[in-house]
Amino acid sequence: MTAVTDQDRTEHPERSDRPDAEGGSPEAQDAKGGYAYRDDGHEGHEGHEGREGHEGHEGREGYDGYGDDTSDREGDGRPSKGPASQAPWDDGLIARRGSRAAGTGAAGTERSAVLEARKPAPQTVTPLVYDPPLLSRLDALHELVGLSRARLDSRTLAGAGRVLDEATVRRRLSGQHTVVAIAGATGSGKSQLFNTLAGVAISETGVRRPTTAAPIACSWSDGAASLIERLGIPPRLRRRPLQAMADADDRLRGLVLVDLPDHDSAAVQHREQVDRVLAMVDAVIWVVDPEKYADAMLHERYLRPMAAHAEVMFVVLNQIDRLPGEAAEQVLDDLRRLLDEDGIALSEYGEPGTTVLALSALTGDGVDELREALGRFVAERGAAGRRIGADVDVAAARLRPVYAHRRWAGLSEEAREEFSDRLADAVGAGAAGEAAERAWLRNANRACGTPWLRLWRWCQDRGGPPTGKFPQRTQPDQEVTARQRVEQAVRTVSDRASQGLPAPWAQAVREAAVRGSQGLPETLDALAVRASLPPGRPPRPGWWPVAVLAQASMTILQFVGGLWLLGQIIGFMSPNLGVPVLLMVIGIVGGPLIEWSCRMAARGPARRHGQEAERRLREAAAGCGRARVLDPVAAELLRYREVREQYGRVVGAGAGVN
Repeated sequence: MTAVTDQDRTEHPERSDRPDAEGGSPEAQDAKGGYAYRDDGHEGHEGHEGREGHEGHEGREGYDGYGDDTSDREGDGRPSKGPASQAPWDDGLIARRGSRAAGTGAAGTERSAVLEARKPAPQTVTPLVYDPPLLSRLDALHELVGLSRARLDSRTLAGAGRVLDEATVRRRLSGQHTVVAIAGATGSGKSQLFNTLAGVAISETGVRRPTTAAPIACSWSDGAASLIERLGIPPRLRRRPLQAMADADDRLRGLVLVDLPDHDSAAVQHREQVDRVLAMVDAVIWVVDPEKYADAMLHERYLRPMAAHAEVMFVVLNQIDRLPGEAAEQVLDDLRRLLDEDGIALSEYGEPGTTVLALSALTGDGVDELREALGRFVAERGAAGRRIGADVDVAAARLRPVYAHRRWAGLSEEAREEFSDRLADAVGAGAAGEAAERAWLRNANRACGTPWLRLWRWCQDRGGPPTGKFPQRTQPDQEVTARQRVEQAVRTVSDRASQGLPAPWAQAVREAAVRGSQGLPETLDALAVRASLPPGRPPRPGWWPVAVLAQASMTILQFVGGLWLLGQIIGFMSPNLGVPVLLMVIGIVGGPLIEWSCRMAARGPARRHGQEAERRLREAAAGCGRARVLDPVAAELLRYREVREQYGRVVGAGAGVN
């Protein structure tokens, strides 16, 4: 068999160029854990792994070297004395391994290592291009995160932020390659399937657990170095498939296959590597065996949470060669049932979903079907976009409780009017209007009333006790009552505005209302003082001067009639009682009659004057409440409406969601 190694001998000085290094034959070196390949297709021994100080694949021959300083081996397994090839690998440091061929002869099996070094060629990597719907969803998710940073905690937005970061990074990388990870449990045969697809033993297989300690990447074409580097796979763990296999199966051109450690490994770092790489690959092949295909850890930790990624998943039932008769079909049907219970859509009847296959990586039964399905999958060049789209779906589902929890009504006009009425009551707008009305009536009575009646009322008000009057509240009582009414109004409007909102946005609305209500009672008091003092004199009706002139005429008639009678009494004028008595009667009766008429006529203007005063105070209170409470609340509701619309774009529901 022919194989290729990428061992850098500069890192292992104990491997000399002498024909018999370490003083032994190639067979002896093989027995000591040297660099020769064993008959079972695995390189090195555990002793060599311990001496090199590497972990997993890193310490085995052919896995931890570099391709820029290797030398050809001669037919007897010893390193040749010729110059080492200095040509670097064109796709990072990827070792191309050939197949081993067994030969017959007098000496038995011969082994040879052939180094294939290619000159670097200019590579044109075409970046990934997302389709317009996915771009629109990503833009909406970006806007959603930006609008929500000040309202939601960072942990809530962490998942969406990671999706945006991954989408940005993946978009800059190659769009002609598809990164597919092979994941599975201990003993499921995923490394064996990995080697079968590559056509050469790249990943170690065996009974020792865990066998795969670090991810190994195998690329079917050039230009995938940046994708592999993104996964954190070092150059010594990057491989190429068998050349003959790669040339024969051109359908897999563009495939980057990654063999992962066991997801149920006892080593915590192995499980962490699996979770890290699974979050960055374009697709996943889950390898299960007949014994652990229903493992709760697999379904609850991985398959069920990844139900949205059904279109970029393959589920392979391996080791069907161990099942007798029709048992393989029965196990496969049961596996499909479990996947359906996990919420994973299956690719049946031409519908998009997870491809479920049964195969045996050991015998090769069903591997061609998987290779054909992989070929179609890779040729579509759409796995990366579908993976990002599924990530967006998962992030949107996790964010749904904070954006579309219940049906939301918002701040209605009725709630606004009720809030303004409560503030007007707190500031005493109704009482101020009534006071203005009474004041206007008093002014009308003073202007249009008889002098004798005004004098009598003045004396009565001055000398009489304050009976029949309600006790006035003290100023502290008024302030406490007004403050309580304002606080009650703010609580009511904030509760009505936040009704139906998700908890974070309801809390933001209430906080905005509370911030605006700070100092609101004092501001309302100042507004009440300014609004209760109308500019200039209050308006007077046009008949008011006529009524004043008529009342003055009645008073003059009384004085004239009285003086006329007095003149007749003292003999200054000729006796004539009829005229002066008539004048006095007209003045005495006409004055109260005019006053009563003016009072009746003044009720309408007084009422309008009181209503105007109440309106001014209500408008002042409503303007203050709107500026300090309603506008901040409306701003929060508008922000929520915007994020609601963006969330609708993220989930693909148009302008909004319920």
